[in-house]
This record gives sequence, C-alpha cells and structure tokens, in this order.
Amino acid sequence: MVVLVTGVAGFIGFHVAKTLLARGDEVIGVDNLNDYYDVALKQARLDLLTPHKNFLFRKTSIADKDAMLPLARTGITRIVHLAAQAGVRYSLQNPFAYAESNLMGQVVMQELARHTPNLAHFVYASSSSVYGGNTKIPFAVGDAVTKPVSLYAATKCADELMAYTYAHLYRIPMTGLRFFTVYGPWGRPDMAAYIFTRQILAGEPIKVFNHGKMRRDFTYIDDIVAGVLAALEKPPVDKGAEPPVALYNLGNSQAEDLTRFIAVLENALGKKAIIDLQPMQPGDVPETFADIAASARDLGFKPMTGIEQGIEKFVAWYRGYHAG
Repeated sequence: MVVLVTGVAGFIGFHVAKTLLARGDEVIGVDNLNDYYDVALKQARLDLLTPHKNFLFRKTSIADKDAMLPLARTGITRIVHLAAQAGVRYSLQNPFAYAESNLMGQVVMQELARHTPNLAHFVYASSSSVYGGNTKIPFAVGDAVTKPVSLYAATKCADELMAYTYAHLYRIPMTGLRFFTVYGPWGRPDMAAYIFTRQILAGEPIKVFNHGKMRRDFTYIDDIVAGVLAALEKPPVDKGAEPPVALYNLGNSQAEDLTRFIAVLENALGKKAIIDLQPMQPGDVPETFADIAASARDLGFKPMTGIEQGIEKFVAWYRGYHAG
C-alpha cells in the first residue's frame, strides 16, 4: 500500500515510516523541518529513510493547502497524520504555531483525505493532554475531554472534533490515537528522557516540577509503532447510524513516579542527578495513566517494554548519537 506519513522527520513519524518501509510499503513523507528543536536531529532521521527506493520526501508545511492537496493524485491509500506543533509549555510562548499546524494543518489534511479517491483510512495523532485536569485515573477514551489546561491540548481536542465531522459528512474512516509520553531512541530533545540525560551527563541540575509529585505513563516507541500500525490495518466500519470514527489510548498502562523514572535513568547512566525541585508549571498535569482496554480489545495492543529496558535502549542510542 501507499502510505502518506506527515511529520516523517519527527520522532514517531520516523519510526513509523521506517517500519512501513521495512515491511515493503511505499511511503510518501512530508515534513517542514522546522526549528522547534534541533533540525540536525530531524535531518539525521530523514537521512536514514531517503536511501530507500520506496520512500519519497516532500519538504512542506501541512498547513500549505496548495502544496498538500495535489498529493491526492499520488496513489495514496492510507494516511498517518503525525505532524503537529508539539509541547505543552511552548504553547504559552508561541500560540500561533499551534493554530497554524494543529488546526489549519488538520483541516488541510482532512481536505486531502476527502479528495483522495482510494483512501481506506485516515489515522491521526491525538494526545493524552486532551484529558486535561481530569482526576479520574486511569484515563479512558470515554472520559470527558472538555476541560483542556493548555492550548496544545485544546488543539488536539479540536482535531478530534474535526475528524468526527469529516467522518460524518464524507464517511472517511478516521482513527485518533492518544499518545502517552513517548520516549526511546531518536526521541525529542524537549522531552524528559532527553533533557534529563543531557543534564545529568553534563553535571547540571534537572528541574523536577510539582516538587517531584508527578506520575507519567511512559510509553516506549516500539510499542507506539505497533499500536499505530495495528490501528492503520483496522479502519472503523461505517454502519450508517454513526460516522466511521474511533479513538484509542496508546500508553504503557502504568503510571510511574517521576522520581523512579529518574532513578532508572541514573542507574543506566551511572551518574546521580542534581535535583532542582520546582513548582507545578502552567498547563501541566500531575498524572497521566492510560486505560488501554479498548485498544487491547480492538487492536490487540499490548505494550511490551518497561522503563528499565526502554531507558537502557534510549541511553545506548543517546551515547552513540552524541559520540559521533
């Protein structure tokens, strides 16, 4: 099949594209290579994909309708839409980037889907951030998501609503995947595993928010990729009464204390962290925890990697990448 992967030079997009290519699919990758974080890392990921004969790359913004809509004529049969402006805290500094990428970009991608003649499924990235200030733990897909606590979360809630609307109007099978704190090799430098590793090795203090009283459902990248591909293969069925839409949590289904995560990282690095306790940051939440009953039932999703193994693999990659 021919799969369009947006955000292909990003963390999750790169791993999804690499796996699709390895199994013999054709991949059209789109990314604007913006400078939200180190462009060299994005380019290094892309350099591993471009030699593949079944890979075609287009450097463009998903919000550029004139560049994106012609892709409807390229034989695409499935879309994995992962491009977005990420980050909770950055949304306080640059809200316009979120409106362009996460809102306008979603509309453009759905219009592309609408005009792609043989499209079987549109899979897109949502986020655990949509659960906002919910206190019911674990977070289940049926829980209310009407109280986002960051602009980033609000844009992801909007993406889910827009997907529902397009599925209703045009009967496009749409599946949203709510990712929970993804980490692993080739990860994002703005995420905890990467930040803490760099600072611990440099002997710099690491900022630990809410005075360490934080819990996260850390999910290893290979488990996320398995969930994305399982979802891609199973578009929601159009039964007429309801639009063909689905939403799933993809998480490790285990909330880890941030202090334990740091301890595991210290052990893998062989060096103790200097802890700088900080208050809770605006837009942040104290805990995330995925209820994966629906994704296990419908997709056979079963995370296999705990933080000890996952952190060990991340640290090995980090040392190798930065040694070069």
